[in-house]
Amino acid sequence: MTRSLEIPRKDFIEQMIADHPAIPKEAIVKEDLLRGGIAFSDDALRVAAGMQPKSYFIFSFDMIPIKEMGERRDDLNAPEEISLSGGPWNFRRTIVSVRLNPESPYRVEIGEEGRLVLTVQGGAGGTPLQSLGRSVLCEVAYRPRPAYYDRSLPSGRPLHEVAPNIEWGYLLYLTVYRKCQYFGFEEECQFCDINENYRQQISAGRPYQIVKTPEEILEALAIIAESDQEARAYTVTGGSITSKLRGQTEADFYERYPLAIERKFPRRWISKLVVQALPLDDVKRFKEVGVQIYHPNYEIWDDRLFGIICAGKNRYVGREEWHRRIVDAAGVFGPDHVIPNFVAGIEMSQPHGFTQVEDAVGSTAEGLEFFMSQGIKPRFTTWCPEPLSVLGKANPQGAPLKYHVRLLETYHSILRKYKLTPPPGYGEPGIGKAVFSVSAFMDCF
Repeated sequence: MTRSLEIPRKDFIEQMIADHPAIPKEAIVKEDLLRGGIAFSDDALRVAAGMQPKSYFIFSFDMIPIKEMGERRDDLNAPEEISLSGGPWNFRRTIVSVRLNPESPYRVEIGEEGRLVLTVQGGAGGTPLQSLGRSVLCEVAYRPRPAYYDRSLPSGRPLHEVAPNIEWGYLLYLTVYRKCQYFGFEEECQFCDINENYRQQISAGRPYQIVKTPEEILEALAIIAESDQEARAYTVTGGSITSKLRGQTEADFYERYPLAIERKFPRRWISKLVVQALPLDDVKRFKEVGVQIYHPNYEIWDDRLFGIICAGKNRYVGREEWHRRIVDAAGVFGPDHVIPNFVAGIEMSQPHGFTQVEDAVGSTAEGLEFFMSQGIKPRFTTWCPEPLSVLGKANPQGAPLKYHVRLLETYHSILRKYKLTPPPGYGEPGIGKAVFSVSAFMDCF
C-alpha cells in the first residue's frame, strides 16, 4: 500500500508536520494510522494477549479480511486501541483505534528494554530497528482488559460482545442490530461493510447475534455499573431499518433501548443514539425516552456523490430531506446535541469522487458551513477502506493524508468562525487529553 511511495514514510510525515504547523504532529500521525492501518510484530501481539482485545463492535475497521490473516489470526489478539506517548518525537498521549493492515509502513514492535514502540518505514543508524530501515516514533501502551470483559450473561453470552467499550473506556458501544436493511449494491452505502463484517465474524466462529434484546443490554449494564467507573457515555446503534424488524419500525425498535436503560439507570451515563435522520415525531419520542445526543449521520455532503455512495438512503429519504430532518432535530435536542457524522475521505473515492484534495475539502467545507452556521457541529470518522466494502475494494489506499490534514485545518477554522465549542459526549478535548479514537478532530482543540 503506502510502501509504494518514493520517499520513506518517516520523511513524508516530517514534511507534512513542517507544512501544517497548526495541526499537532500527533494528530497527523494518528490520521495516517487510521487511513492506512497498522501492523504488529508477533512479539507485540503476544504482549497484547490478555489486554483489551479488538471487539469489531460494528464494522471490521480492518484492511484485511479475517480469512486472509492466516495462522497468526491477528484479530484474536490485536488490541482495540493503542495509546501513543513519549519517545523520540515526544508525543503527548494520543488514543488511536486499531485498523489492521500487515502491509502498513507503521508497526508496533518490541523496542529497547522490552518496551512497546511504534516504528515507521525510514531510518538509518546503529540500532537494530534502524538497521532494518525503520525508526521509532514513540512508545505504545495497550489498555488493560476490563474485569467485566471476562463475565458472561445468564444466557452464556460473553459480556464484551454485548457491551464492548471503546475510546479508552469512555464509551459503551451497544450495537443492538448487527445488520442493515440496505441490502445489495444498489442500496448499501458503498463505504460500509456492516453486513459483510457480520458474515465474516460468524464464519470465524465469533459469538455474534443479529439482535441484542433490551433485557440482555440491561443485564450487561448492571454488571458494568457495579464494577466500572470509567465509562461516561453509551451509544445505541445498529443498521438501518427500511421496513420493519420483528414487526417494528426503526423508531419503534431503537427507542426501546434508551427507554429501558434510562428507567433502570437514570442519567448514569450520557445517552447517545445513532440511527437514520427520522421524521420529527420520531425524534421527539427519542428525546422523551431519555436520549441526550442524536447522531443522524449524513455520511457525505456532495449531492452527486451522496446519490451514488448512499444510494439507498437517497432513494428512501433523499439528501435534502435528510438535511432538513437534521435541522429539525436541533429544535428538539438543541443544536449542540445533534451531532451528525460524515465519513472523511470518501469524497476522494474513485471512480466517482474528487481527484484534487482542495476540491474535496472545499465540498466538505460547504456542509460544515451549512450545519455550523446553525449551531450544529458535525463530527467525522476517518475513512477506513475496508476490502469487504465496495469503495474499500476499489480504493485500498483510501484518501491521501493531505486531505485529512487539510480537513482538520478547515473543520477547526469553521468552528472558530462560528465561535462553537467542542461537541458534548466525547470526553475532554485537546491533544494529550482526547479519547475519541476514530479521527483526530477532538485532539486538535
